[in-house]
Amino acid sequence: MMASKPVKKNPRLASGRKRARQTIKLNAANTSLRSKYRTAIKNVEKAVAAGDKTKATELFAKAQSVLDTIADKGIFHKNKAARDKSRIAAKVKALALAA
Repeated sequence: MMASKPVKKNPRLASGRKRARQTIKLNAANTSLRSKYRTAIKNVEKAVAAGDKTKATELFAKAQSVLDTIADKGIFHKNKAARDKSRIAAKVKALALAA
């Protein structure tokens, strides 16, 4: 049995229609940023797994800026961004110490 999406009613009021349009735009922007965040994290972790210290540090710097941007925009909580940065920094540092 397939679950289908619930059918949404169109808003009657102009303000409701405008809010629906805004929601679609905001959702697309947030989805894009969330994807950029996941890609940045994944790239750093791949570099760490490969043992490439210079590439990992370079990608970590880029990932930091992406994390800060996402936290500033409120897509993720600032504490989550800080926690993720800390965990990645620990992995990069461990790689640097091992080499």
